[in-house]
Amino acid sequence: MVADSPSIDSAAPGGSAVGACDPKSAVAEVVARARAAMEAYENHDQDRVDDAVRALAWSIYKPENARMLAELAVEDTGLGDVESKVIKNTRKTFGTLRDLLRAKTVGIIQEDPERGLVKYAKPVGVVGAVCPSTNPAATPVNKAMMALKGGNAVIIAPSPAGAATTRRTVELMREELKKAGHPEDLVQLLPAPVSKEMTQEMMNQVDLAVVTGSQDNVKRAMQSGTVTVGVGAGNVPVIIDSTADLDDAAEKICASKIFDNSTSCSSENAVIILDDVYEDAIAALEWAGGWRCSDEEREKVRNTLWQGGKLNRHVIAKPAPVLAEVFGLPKDAAQRKFFMVEEAKVGGKHSFADEKLSLVLTIYRARDFDEAKAIVRQILDVTGKGHSTGIHTRDMAHARELAAETDVVRVLVNQAHTFGNGGGFNNCLPFTLSMAGGTWAGNTLSDNLNYKCFINLTHLVSTIPEDKPSEEELFGPYWERYGK
Repeated sequence: MVADSPSIDSAAPGGSAVGACDPKSAVAEVVARARAAMEAYENHDQDRVDDAVRALAWSIYKPENARMLAELAVEDTGLGDVESKVIKNTRKTFGTLRDLLRAKTVGIIQEDPERGLVKYAKPVGVVGAVCPSTNPAATPVNKAMMALKGGNAVIIAPSPAGAATTRRTVELMREELKKAGHPEDLVQLLPAPVSKEMTQEMMNQVDLAVVTGSQDNVKRAMQSGTVTVGVGAGNVPVIIDSTADLDDAAEKICASKIFDNSTSCSSENAVIILDDVYEDAIAALEWAGGWRCSDEEREKVRNTLWQGGKLNRHVIAKPAPVLAEVFGLPKDAAQRKFFMVEEAKVGGKHSFADEKLSLVLTIYRARDFDEAKAIVRQILDVTGKGHSTGIHTRDMAHARELAAETDVVRVLVNQAHTFGNGGGFNNCLPFTLSMAGGTWAGNTLSDNLNYKCFINLTHLVSTIPEDKPSEEELFGPYWERYGK
């Protein structure tokens, strides 16, 4: 099934027949259907809203669907690993459902009598959700759950590479909505053919664009004139300091690095190890499954990883045995889980400091903790500024220093980033598949995408006893220092 071919499926699930229609007309029809669905949606009733959210979650969490969509995603895109995607389809959905069911998003959501304040939550409108090929099933469901939690309708724009999977995912969501008595058109797929023009037109016409994927899509959404929530590129550097539990750090880094063959933007791309534990940490990483490349092997990896100034599609998100063969590494390397390349300094774009989307982990040696922090900042200046970093340590003062001095939204301590950045059952971050990087990454959000992005607030404000301090209270310290 070639989902982005204009010759198949004259109508997308919940979309309109596009045939000879131009993108503007085709999108307008889908948006109109979304607005009609919102009129019929019982989004004034929190129980019914939560019922709709549960329906969407079950559409992908259902065991046979989770596996079928994982298999289809790997077949469709050629990226990642089926078992990892099954986990992603279920774990992310379960965690997001937990978060959403604990939140109130309908009617009065907060009352503060002392301040004379009442807050009402209201929908933002029709949401346009641009989704990546790396998560063509999990991300559409994740965004749809949040959108419907806010009382909205959503239009899903798939990546051309993952369009078949996203199409089937939308069909399953619509089936569950219908079964539960909700308007199917609350979730629709952008009409085929999948194209930049069609996606751009959707971003122009919706009330809120939420973009995960290429930074080009994020920039175009920001320039569309539509309110946009975009996310930044990941390229996570992690420090192992002198106090770390080396075996625990290596085990977590390995588990995170190899998950879904490193398709995640949260996957560790570099490890900075302090000099006094360097060899012991490398040994622990080897024990966990890493292959330590020789200087000659490192150059083979470098020359294969980038082709013509771009990542080589033949190595992106491929399993270790395939990579070992493509890189020309020894047979023993093919039995390992990931490949370590050691660098003396941080390079620029298309160097080992850049995002690799593959089972290649760059290792740097730092003289001390100050240099380790500097290397982290240098890596993030190449790619990933604003997104995330982490540290394996027993010294929380080091963790606090790293957080205070690094321009990122997330600093994870003693955690596997792939399982922590997007929310975890053992940390406080909201479950999501879309992580913003603040203004450092050109994003309006410095948080994980969450339900708050999908509601507007009306503030009912009543009078309270006057709260007006004296001039002395406000200006006194200034007058004491500098006079009046």
